[in-house]
Amino acid sequence: MQLFDPQASGTLIPVLNLDESEVQRQMTICNACRYCEGFCAVFPAMTRRLEFTQADVHYLANLCHNCGACLHACQYAAPHEFDVNIPKAMAKVRLDTYAEYAWPQALGKLYQRNGLTLALASGAGLALFLCLTLMLMGNLFTAIPGGNFYEIFPHNTLALMFGSVFGFAVLALTLGVRRFWRNVSPVAAPLPLKTAAALEATANVAKLKYLDGGHGEGCNNADDQFTLWRRRFHHFTFYGFMLCFAATGVATLFHYLLNWSAPYPIFSLPVLLGIAGGIGLLIGPAGLLWLNLRRNPAHGDEKQKPMDRGFIALLLLISASGLALLAFRDTPALGLLLAVHLGLVMAFFLTMPYSKFAHGIFRSAALLKHAIEKRQPNPINAGSD
Repeated sequence: MQLFDPQASGTLIPVLNLDESEVQRQMTICNACRYCEGFCAVFPAMTRRLEFTQADVHYLANLCHNCGACLHACQYAAPHEFDVNIPKAMAKVRLDTYAEYAWPQALGKLYQRNGLTLALASGAGLALFLCLTLMLMGNLFTAIPGGNFYEIFPHNTLALMFGSVFGFAVLALTLGVRRFWRNVSPVAAPLPLKTAAALEATANVAKLKYLDGGHGEGCNNADDQFTLWRRRFHHFTFYGFMLCFAATGVATLFHYLLNWSAPYPIFSLPVLLGIAGGIGLLIGPAGLLWLNLRRNPAHGDEKQKPMDRGFIALLLLISASGLALLAFRDTPALGLLLAVHLGLVMAFFLTMPYSKFAHGIFRSAALLKHAIEKRQPNPINAGSD
């Protein structure tokens, strides 16, 4: 429940919870030190503030990429009595914001507590349901000439099922990030959207700029040694997903504009895009899971691991089942593999607004705010004139 503190002016100010208060405490120390000012976007954004409201804390937490560089450079980290650990403090608040801004909010809290279990259970449950459906239809282990899976599930049926689920996911994410943007960019102080800022934010998202540790050498994943592998595996994952999305988009155009229905030949554009995307979604998530298992506990919030691993597991299973479906589409295994793959994809869409997928959306919004904000006069300098 959101608590508020009545002020003399009659306005209501959100009361910070323990995690938010800890970020506020640590940011106040960092603002006095400023040793890490050149590391990433968080610290330049920090220097534009003397105090940190709940909106500021939420914004900075989603701007943080959890690279760990500031922790390993900090003279006030444990065993110092100040016990400054920005990556861990930000990670705790970031997890809270996923649930706070989720729509409907109850689903966000459910996934926050049971990320890995819910991801795997929903994927397995939907796949089993489709398998049982095909078993009753007699198509579970039936070879289809040419691997035409539309003879198992008609195109219009699949389009309606997945279009509805994907539409809900987009709506939920849109409403969630809209609430986040309104909170961190209040109407009383609107940020004018500028083309240059939008282009800069887009470039930073595409390059994953702030996973370079602020110096181009990478993150501190397990110890003091810098590594770029976290950034590379994120690139494999992100662009693998985008290639798969492009494959679906091209196939949709082929179907509706060219009247060319699936299945498509191996060397057709949709299949080539799908293969490249599937390989990316094998390499990227597998690498991120490996790093997640080795990650220094001081670098993040242990409570976020079920969410991280649930998301990674779904991506791995989707890519593996999709490539297997392509490889064995001319065999009697087509029905089983199709049911498993479709069940996993639907589970991914259903949980997308409440999974780690949402962090990319919120972080992109935070990067856009940072790009706009840095183009405005610094309020601290203006106040001292």
